Amino acid sequence: MRVTSEDVSIILAAGHGKRIKSEIPKMLHKIWNIPTICRVVDTVGDVLGNSRIVVVGIKGDEVAGQIGKRDGITFAYQEEQKGTGHALQIALNTFGGKEYNGNIYVFPGDMGLITTEIVRKFKEEFERSHPDMLVLTGIYEEKIENNYYGRVLRVPEKDRTGNSSGSNHGLIIEIIEYKDILALDSDYTTRFNGREYCFTSSALLNIGEFNSGVYAFRGKLVKKYITEITKKNVQGEFYITELIKIFNRHQLSVGALKMADHTALLAFNNKSALRDMEGIARSRVYNKIGNIITIENKEDFFLADTVVESILTLDKEKGPLDIVIEKGVYLYDGVELNKGIHIKKNSVLNGNIKLGEGVIICENVSLSTYPEQVMKIGDHTEILKGNIIKGNTHIGRDCRIESSVNITGGDEYPTRIGDNVTIKGTSYVFGSIIENDQWIEHSIIKKKYIRKVISDGSVQQIKHYLPPPEGISSISNLPYSS
Repeated sequence: MRVTSEDVSIILAAGHGKRIKSEIPKMLHKIWNIPTICRVVDTVGDVLGNSRIVVVGIKGDEVAGQIGKRDGITFAYQEEQKGTGHALQIALNTFGGKEYNGNIYVFPGDMGLITTEIVRKFKEEFERSHPDMLVLTGIYEEKIENNYYGRVLRVPEKDRTGNSSGSNHGLIIEIIEYKDILALDSDYTTRFNGREYCFTSSALLNIGEFNSGVYAFRGKLVKKYITEITKKNVQGEFYITELIKIFNRHQLSVGALKMADHTALLAFNNKSALRDMEGIARSRVYNKIGNIITIENKEDFFLADTVVESILTLDKEKGPLDIVIEKGVYLYDGVELNKGIHIKKNSVLNGNIKLGEGVIICENVSLSTYPEQVMKIGDHTEILKGNIIKGNTHIGRDCRIESSVNITGGDEYPTRIGDNVTIKGTSYVFGSIIENDQWIEHSIIKKKYIRKVISDGSVQQIKHYLPPPEGISSISNLPYSS
């Protein structure tokens, strides 16, 4: 029999999220512009390696398509959603008959705020304390009535008869789900290491420690005992959490790592929770770079993760930066900032856009490229209000692109604009080369070469240049026109 000892991460992404009320699969809803499943897959992979099994279900092809061809991904299909324990069993079935001696880590696919730091601490604790099972928990800090997570039930100081729990005090008895607590019609009684413990439903609801849904197992043991999970709960589903009781029953060790930052452990089942997580992600970004650049409104901005990392790098290499980001500015992947840049309200930059030093982008500007294209804006160039610039376009330094200008560069016909160029009025430029020091006003420049012509000692301006009309025969005056 083949034996493998490689650590494996299992990511549960089969839930279809009925309560989120969307045709978009739950795992493809975005947090800070990245699908939550991709955030989990990448974060886990960064710490635990590429060997990852992703369990998908309804619309699993869409989820798998979004994850793409990342290295080391195996997909397992949960045709019918019967709970997290069932999903784990399906993932374990991918090992076939192989004997497995490695560790298995389990993560929810909707935990889109989890960080590499937390995954690393969890892995280190599992390797340090060496339990048979480890659970990642947090302390819920909001109103207790909003806590829909499973409660972590630990051994109290005394058992039901009033005797001291001794060395058992503080150990994990089980995790009891929120809906199962609500369904109780009397006190809850459970057993641990031969002793009986009793809890009121109110005491259970008021437990602040909650289950994050992240687990680590000794692989051989979880494969052995996974079939002992039952459906004895309100939902009638197989819960991974029952493995705690099973491991305890077999005298196996169960530990827990309690994280101080509970926000990183949050998952979502509805749009409200998703918005809250988005707000937390925004706050994280602001806290990371809010003292490096000026973000004028910390409640309304977006900087992609790659842009944030480039700012941190730029600060080390060139700081201080004196970058200003006004309200409603959105900067997506591929945008490269520079010193002294000022981007004003509601401007959106999306694509491979490289900005020189001191560039000013005014209100409601849109800059964008296709993935294979690059746009460059030279030092101290100013793009005025409402302009749209797209595609394979390079603009030199000290240029002024005034309002009501549209510039596009294609792959076959790139646009190249030299230094010290002014374009103003209602102008359109496509696929053209414009030399230094030009002045263009109220013109349509399509696939043209604009060279420098000196007249009366100054550069000749281009004004009101319009190409010959096409389809002129289809146009005539109305009978009542003067």
